[in-house]
Amino acid sequence: MDFSYTETQDMLRDMLARFLADTYGFEARKKMIDSAEGRDPAIWQALAGELGILGAPFAEAHGGLGGGAIENMIIMEELGKVIAVEPYLQTVVIGGGALKAAGGALADAMIPEIMAGNMIIAFAYAEPQGRYDLANLRTTAKADGAGFVLNGQKAVVYAAPWATHLLVTARTGGSQRERDGVELFLIDAKLPGIVRRDYPTVDGFRASEIYFENVAIPGDLHIPGGIDLVEKLVDEATVAVCGEAIGVGAMLHHGTLEYSKQRKQFGTPIGKFQVLQHRMADMFIEAEQIASMALMATLKLDMPADERKAAVSLAKAKVSRSIKFIGQNAVQTHGGIGITQELAIGHYFKRGTMIENQFGSADFHLDRFEQLTLAS
Repeated sequence: MDFSYTETQDMLRDMLARFLADTYGFEARKKMIDSAEGRDPAIWQALAGELGILGAPFAEAHGGLGGGAIENMIIMEELGKVIAVEPYLQTVVIGGGALKAAGGALADAMIPEIMAGNMIIAFAYAEPQGRYDLANLRTTAKADGAGFVLNGQKAVVYAAPWATHLLVTARTGGSQRERDGVELFLIDAKLPGIVRRDYPTVDGFRASEIYFENVAIPGDLHIPGGIDLVEKLVDEATVAVCGEAIGVGAMLHHGTLEYSKQRKQFGTPIGKFQVLQHRMADMFIEAEQIASMALMATLKLDMPADERKAAVSLAKAKVSRSIKFIGQNAVQTHGGIGITQELAIGHYFKRGTMIENQFGSADFHLDRFEQLTLAS
């Protein structure tokens, strides 16, 4: 099997890497995340207009580049290398994925808006009681004439402070944990009755707690597909986060390797000590395994549902454990300064720690993989 990238994919990577090297240095990122907004909107506009990056996974019929999951993985890896806070995952991977599944007039109207940088989508799916169970929902969308009335709460909604639209999971029927009755809605983030509490996350991003109080939504904003579509979107997002982990893990290893060449103990660079050479080698191996598992899962996203889920869970379980190993060894090698705000390694460690549990911990995914294996 040929695992090499196409010339177009290599060009996409190189173009994005050069842009991020010029605009997303560590000090520039610190300034962004410490600002009132938590980002620089000009960068999102440049990704849309100057580079056309936001169109990478969309069909040429919509004005996109005709790519897919591989292009998303490449972009997420490069964003991971600079721990970019841009809402690519939420808007393009998840929101764009939902619109591609919906098709029709909704996709025709909104996908060009995403590619133009005019639309930012936040994925409001998690609830305080839900853990990683996508069907454990108390948020309800009750039919009301031609539309719905939305009530409930969503927790840790990444990118919500910047969002123009919310992709919301809600229950139109059934009991709290029942698979039937789970539906998706893509709604304007400024509809009356939506209340947000915004805050910075530990990894430098922005998120919100969102409350829906009798929010009236039109029926044409309903995206059909039910829990099966929600699971597919989350699997695609999980694999994209694994792609981001490639970049984060590589930079944790690189930063630690460089530090070991500079930091001296007893007049000798600590990188010359055999025990630390073994540590660097182990970190490198784990970083390479992240890349292999992310690519494997990406290539299986179009497989039948159970095979896709098994591949994604196997990959995420390994990625979660590997990024934890790399991050902890990076901090241990640096000592106390490894977790300070002034050193880049601490920021990579925090993002890696969040990736470890985003869309499911290693234990959750190992359990899901086991259940799928026993059922087959």
